[in-house]
Amino acid sequence: MGSVLAASSPNPPPAAGGGAGAQGGAGLVNVPPGFTMPPVSPAPPSPGTASQAGEAEGALPNPGTFEECHRKCKEVFPLQMEGVRLVVNKGLSNHFQVSHTITLSTVGDSGYRFGATYVGTKQTGPAESFPVMVGDMDNTGSLNAQVIHQLTQRVRSKVAMQTQQHKFVNWQCDAEYRGDDFTAAVTLGNPDVLVGSGIIVAHYLQSLSPALVLGGELVYHRRPGEEGTVTSLVGRYTGSNYVATLTLGGAGAHASYYHKANDQLQVGVEFEASTRMQDTSVSFGYQLDVPKANLLFKGSLDSNWIVGATLEKKLVPLPLSLALGAFLNHRKNKFQCGFGVTIG
Repeated sequence: MGSVLAASSPNPPPAAGGGAGAQGGAGLVNVPPGFTMPPVSPAPPSPGTASQAGEAEGALPNPGTFEECHRKCKEVFPLQMEGVRLVVNKGLSNHFQVSHTITLSTVGDSGYRFGATYVGTKQTGPAESFPVMVGDMDNTGSLNAQVIHQLTQRVRSKVAMQTQQHKFVNWQCDAEYRGDDFTAAVTLGNPDVLVGSGIIVAHYLQSLSPALVLGGELVYHRRPGEEGTVTSLVGRYTGSNYVATLTLGGAGAHASYYHKANDQLQVGVEFEASTRMQDTSVSFGYQLDVPKANLLFKGSLDSNWIVGATLEKKLVPLPLSLALGAFLNHRKNKFQCGFGVTIG
């Protein structure tokens, strides 16, 4: 819920290649494969409000963004892999990085992608700078790009676009305001004044206590002969070592539970119900980290009897990491496996 892409655009072609998939950023465009996005932490408060918040012992924290509500649980699950992928990352300077990705697949399309990341010189924190520009292009000319900029100490904006074979497919603009204990955001996707179509998404999150966050989402879409609104409510409770989140709305329900057993083991459970598809699913995932061996293992099992696992190994001190993945669908009797190598 809340995805402009899902409500406005056709399904993109299946991504080619294996290796660990790119982590999806909030909004239209995912971070290109092989990229390391600079940390984008919450907007720092103004000096005046920061000193006042430090003096007030009962000050509530900022709740973050709507897209982050279920992210902690989703990060435990393995990303599907298929085929072979080679990623070479090269830092040209402290602000500029490029990547080369070659994918070989028997299911999707094989090809080459070139990516670039630029981080500006405007520092807003110890480990973040703006603007941030990320983009990648494949051998067919399809482009994914996004620009993130910190306009003020509390306002952040993002512009994202996507093309497929020299044709514009999607574009959107985001504006986000972060207060001391709340976050408000508005997204405008694929507006067309001549046709009279577009999508507007509004988010609001409010911290009611240091552990409890409540909020809502409003999605309005319009196209010739069709107009509608979808609303949803979200609640998140954060404990000492767990996070429980529930989203309810006209499109369905989504519940997730994340638990950190110890420094090595993390588990997550997800429940999803769609009113449009008339379908429900339950998924269980876990992540096992073995720092002494530089190993990261993730596994999952869902109610559709799909079993998957990925293994990542860093070959220290070399700037090289290996990834193996396998997924088995028992109902459809299908098996996929992948192998990836990342240099740099």
